[in-house]
Amino acid sequence: MSETCVLSVIVPVYNEEESLPYLCPRLLKTLDGMNRPYEIIFVNDGSRDASLKMLLDFHKANPGKVRVVDFNGNFGQHMAIMAGFDHSRGDVIVTLDADLQNPPEEIPNLVAKIDEGHDVVGTIRQNRQDPKFRKMASRMVNAITNKITGLRLNDYGCMLRAYRRDIVNIINQSCESTTFIPALAQKFAVNPVEIPVGHTEREHGTSKYSIFRLIRLNFDLMTGFSLFPLQAVTMIGIVVSALSF
Repeated sequence: MSETCVLSVIVPVYNEEESLPYLCPRLLKTLDGMNRPYEIIFVNDGSRDASLKMLLDFHKANPGKVRVVDFNGNFGQHMAIMAGFDHSRGDVIVTLDADLQNPPEEIPNLVAKIDEGHDVVGTIRQNRQDPKFRKMASRMVNAITNKITGLRLNDYGCMLRAYRRDIVNIINQSCESTTFIPALAQKFAVNPVEIPVGHTEREHGTSKYSIFRLIRLNFDLMTGFSLFPLQAVTMIGIVVSALSF
């Protein structure tokens, strides 16, 4: 880019060929309307469909605005975001899912909060358009995560978030493969805030996370942030083993 990038938007992508044709133009329109330099970093997380080809075509059509990072395997959403952090050049960094359940049109609202002086902007999904079992699991994960981390966040599962550059630099320096990004960012933040954002039903494609995979993912991430879950499971195993004799 010929000018300093002010805003970086990171989008992890895994088998999203059905959503990308709708996401890309909406994202460009939203960011063009903000009247500040930006870059979009798509991180292809080992997609097996046509996602990578579509992203490369999108890059060719917008070489000054779009960059593509390609993984040679599926390493998970948080690893994809960490790679995006590492490649980002913006003073403000926004993360966004590719499924369009969180509208990209919400991005200006997050950036406005950063401009007000907040260093981390979390979001709370309003009127969630997810199945009941997923919403119940999300509430459970939020409660457990708050208990384990000692933090107070309302929605760990919403990846639409904004960070100031210094927060991203600290996260990058953590060098953890299981970095729990929302919790770490909240821990390092001096002036964090949460705002409500819209949430829509997925119209294109299907979710890549089953309920069991989501629970396992959060357990893995939390054990990277705290030893408590691992210690708790170990103690339960010891007690069960002792009672079996």
